[in-house]
Order: sequence, then structure tokens, then C-alpha cells
Amino acid sequence: MPQLGLLHGRAWAVLFGQLRRPPGAVCIRAVHSHSQGQKYFQVAEAALATQLKPHQEKSNFIIKTPKGTRDLSPQQMVVREKILDMVVSCFKRHGAKGLDTPAFELKEMLTEKYGEDSGLIYDLKDQGGELLSLRYDLTVPFARYLAMNKVKKMKRYHVGKVWRRESPTIAQGRYREFCQCDFDIAGQFDPMIPDAECLKIVCEILSGLQLGDFLIKVNDRRILDGIFAVCGVPESKFHAICSSVDKLDKMSWKDVRHEMVAKKGLAAEVADRIGDYVQCHGGVSLVKQMFQDPRLSQNKQALEGLGDLKLLFEYLTLFGIAEKISFDLSLARGLDYYTGVIYEAVLLQTPAHAEEELLNVGSVAAGGRYDGLVGMFDPKGHNVPCVGLSIGVERIFSIVEQRMKTFGEKIRTTETQVFVATPQKNFLQERLKLIAELWDAGIKAELMYKNNPKLLTQLHYCENMGIPLVVIIGEQELKEGVIKLRSVASREEVAITRENLVAEIQKRLSES
Repeated sequence: MPQLGLLHGRAWAVLFGQLRRPPGAVCIRAVHSHSQGQKYFQVAEAALATQLKPHQEKSNFIIKTPKGTRDLSPQQMVVREKILDMVVSCFKRHGAKGLDTPAFELKEMLTEKYGEDSGLIYDLKDQGGELLSLRYDLTVPFARYLAMNKVKKMKRYHVGKVWRRESPTIAQGRYREFCQCDFDIAGQFDPMIPDAECLKIVCEILSGLQLGDFLIKVNDRRILDGIFAVCGVPESKFHAICSSVDKLDKMSWKDVRHEMVAKKGLAAEVADRIGDYVQCHGGVSLVKQMFQDPRLSQNKQALEGLGDLKLLFEYLTLFGIAEKISFDLSLARGLDYYTGVIYEAVLLQTPAHAEEELLNVGSVAAGGRYDGLVGMFDPKGHNVPCVGLSIGVERIFSIVEQRMKTFGEKIRTTETQVFVATPQKNFLQERLKLIAELWDAGIKAELMYKNNPKLLTQLHYCENMGIPLVVIIGEQELKEGVIKLRSVASREEVAITRENLVAEIQKRLSES
């Protein structure tokens, strides 16, 4: 007679196939010896442990989004889409075409393009194929696209997500995954005309979003390199010192000077000479002043940059935005690919409304000229001059979101225009026929997914969701060949013939 041994009930359940067996497991019906019993006992216990393990691990699992990322609720998506629509409509108004590129690029395409920030690039795991990285911005992929397709002239916009391994500051709209909105003009054109248009676009967008007063800081990398040269910075340290200067919007000059001297090995007297320049800011008068500077006026690069800035201010005056622009010698823009004019828009620390709190989000738009980037991808080194801008959508969104909380603004999360309702039972078929007519006419409509919903429940839903109109069909309406059209706001009802219903709805919607 078979011996079953001292097996636990759950273990026997595994053996007899009453629990799901692991792949390759054999269903054992009986054990014919003590040694076999021990062996099968061990197999059963191991199988049971394997099945229970996921459940044990799950109890310790914390459901959260990865650090530096977030979900967007339907309410947040409404606000976000409005901001993006305004930005993209401005880009289109200036003649830009849409473009999209992959979320990841070949790793070699992104390396050595971002200076010290290259360490923030997300590398994907090597799985035996191509080495890949998530895109860090939309500019380098655009340059790669131009070179790969031999495009010499293009005005494009691109809205997409980018990824950076930096320390996130959620309250200030800084994330590891975030959306960028870029506008770029590629091609050989007369100096400063495309650059001036980019600054005009920034002004139009920030004014249209009504974020409060703002200022656009402008500088030129050639002027900055000229300053470094005349102050005695070794050329090999230009990029490193430029990166330090770029921190002046977050750190005091004293701290930046310490970094230059103590961490980057710059002579103290050289740092002091740099400090005399990078703490200056003003308008076109400062450009003229720099032309007269005894040291800077001897540097060819700096003179080229100053000449372009003088021309730029002339165009900005014609565009009517010169008062929004400040020539700021501390502006550096740390990315290595910039070669000429650079700019950055900041909100001035005055809230648009007295009830608002100040929210320091840093720059809300930035960009510049990068004439050498496309040539890095071209096998023959052919360059395509480019200038562009990027709108800081996440930071703008943080400001708008805080403002809506302050004023308690209610947001509609749907665009439904009409709700199809009934006061009686067994009218689902009539509601389905009616809503199909509305959909086919291009009207945004909803109904309740119940056979016999209560009328009060349907009307409350309309009020809560902000749906302006309700069409009501019941026995009386069906007999008379009419539909009741109800205004949710005024609660007034009128009977409309079925054939005139769509036209009446469209008329009301156009008037609202």
C-alpha cells in the first residue's frame, strides 16, 4: 500500500495539481516509499514557496512613480493642453513645421555635446545591440536630423519629452522627465534677423500666457570667450569657467569665484578680472560701452559678438520689444554647442495678482545660436547655421497650477456639449439612436451607461461636469415627435421637433 508520508495539506495540493503547477512540474498521485516521500515533500515545498513568493514580495511593494516624474490628472491635462496649444499656435503663426524624433538616440550621437551636463544623460542598458541613450533635449536630435537628411534650410517646432538625471525640485517645476517645446530656424541667412524673431516669439508666448512681468537676458558666447581671453583664462579652461559663470543666477559671485579658483585652478587675479565684467548688465548703451572697453575692444571674437548684439537691438526696437531685453554679461548657458547669441527669459519677482505667493522657478524660456552642431554629424563637416528657443512648459505649468489653487478655479475635464437623458424606463434604444444622430452631426455628447437611470442622477451629472445642454426623450416626446432641450444653467426647457434638433443645438452652442 502506498505511503503518503507527513506532507502538509497545501504541499499535497501542489503535488495533486489543485494549485497552479510551476512550468514542467509533474502531478504525483502517490508515493511508494519513505525516501520517495521525502523527495516529493521537498519538491512540493519548493513549488509552494515559488508560488507564495510573489505574494510575499507584493506586500512590501510601494506603489509610486519614479523619482522626478509624476502623473497628470485630467484637470492638470486640461491646463497643460491649453498652454501647449497657445505655444504651438504661436510657432505656427511664425511659419514653423512640425517634426518628431525618437525618444532615444545612439549614445555616440549625444556624447560630447553637453559639456559638464553629459553626466545627466540616461543610458539604456546594453542588451547586446546598439548602445542607446534617452534624449537629453530636442536640439541635438534636430541637428542629427538635418545632417542625416541633408536639409540646409528649415523652420521647425517640436513638442516632446526629454530625460535628465538631475536632482528634481518638484515645487519649482524641475523633473527628470519633462516636456520641451522647441522652435528653431536652420539655414544661412543675414545676421540677427532669425535671432530677433526667436526673441519676439518668446515675448509673444510669455505675454499671451499672462504670467506677469518678465525679462529676457541676452549675451553672446563670443563676447564671453573674449572676456575670458583678455582676462587671462587659458583656452583649455574656457568651457569649465563658462560653466561656473552659468551658475551666477543661483549662486553669489563670491561662491562662483571660489569655485573657479579652488576647484578649477584659476588664478585669483584672473577670476577678479572676470568679475568686473560678468556683474554688468544693461541695454544697448552697455553694448556701446563694451565697444569702448580698452581690453575687450582688442579682441576680434568679442567685437564680432558686440556688432551682432548692436544689430539685434535695432531689430528688437523695430519689433517693439527692446524694453523687455537686458544685455547681461553673466549669462553663459552651459551647453557646449552654443556659438553666438544666447538668451534666457525669467519672470520678475512680482506676482501678477496680490493674492499670489512668489514661486521661484528660474528661467521659463531659453535658447541661442548653434552654428557648429550640425557639422558634428555631417561626414564632411558641412555646417548648417541654426538658432532656436525652448519654452519651459513644466515651470510655466507650476506657476499656472499654483495660481488656479490660489483662486480656486474650477476646471472642466471634458468638452461634452450635450447629455442625452430620459425620465423613464426602457428607453435605452431611443437614447442610443438619438446620441448617434448627435455624434454623426459632430456634436460632443454623452449618455449614462445604464438601462434605466434616474432623471435626477442624470441632471446632477450634467451640473457637476459643466455640460451646458440636455436633450430629454420619453414616452410623451416620442408620441409628439419632439425632443425636450434643457439649459442646465437656467433649467429652462423647450420642445424641439426631431428634425430641427441638431440645428437648434448648433445654434445655441455657437451663441455661447
